[in-house]
Amino acid sequence: MATEFLPLRVAVLTLSDTRTLSEDRSGAYLESALLEAGHALAARSLCPDDRYAMRALVSAWIANSEIDVVLTTGGTGFTGRDSTPEALVPLFDKQIEGFGELFRMKSFDEIGTSTIQSRAVAGLANGTMIFCLPGSQGACRTAWEGILKAQLDARHKPCNFAELIPRFLER
Repeated sequence: MATEFLPLRVAVLTLSDTRTLSEDRSGAYLESALLEAGHALAARSLCPDDRYAMRALVSAWIANSEIDVVLTTGGTGFTGRDSTPEALVPLFDKQIEGFGELFRMKSFDEIGTSTIQSRAVAGLANGTMIFCLPGSQGACRTAWEGILKAQLDARHKPCNFAELIPRFLER
């Protein structure tokens, strides 16, 4: 069990047809939060809401051994262009079932029943953790502060994902 902080290499992907990187408050928040926590920004990109383009980019990131975690923001709603779960869930080797449920539980305290409009999901792919968050900065803050900050910290007890990374690809 790790008793010291282990910095992770995190990629941040914003999925949007309407934002630019300079206008991307959600991705900027995630970058700032992960750096403040002591992690490294491995990559940051913006991709249109196109399931094949996002799948290609995330596939390249999960094939890169220099990336431990992928955080996506956007595309988890119900409009016609929202396709993040459809694009990325097929890449998962294992789904992190409790992530979406815990995110919606925490979000309920902030936005009430509107939380059912989020299809936040997470999973493991080729030893890389992928967390798909809604596009709002508030939702990203809820996910980071309420779940991810602790689970990506090897010092968090009784358990966390950070200390399991070396074991994700066990045979």
